[in-house]
Amino acid sequence: EQNYPNPFNPTTTIRVKLPQTNHVTLNIYNMMGQKIATLVDQVKQAGVFEVRFDAGDLPSGTYIYSISAGNFTSAKKMLLIK
Repeated sequence: EQNYPNPFNPTTTIRVKLPQTNHVTLNIYNMMGQKIATLVDQVKQAGVFEVRFDAGDLPSGTYIYSISAGNFTSAKKMLLIK
């Protein structure tokens, strides 16, 4: 799902729905493709979980978050406005 709120300042929440238990990675990247943070890198049970991202130490701009779980991968944009 899309993060909320979006745009955000300085925190946002990313909600993930897993149909089955899987190893999940959730990474944040800047627009140059550099990894800024890894928020999740572990096995998660099936269901819904939320991850809060605090970008208080980052400059305003567009960031990408990438979620991988098993064969599924998704990337979405989020906008930090300070």
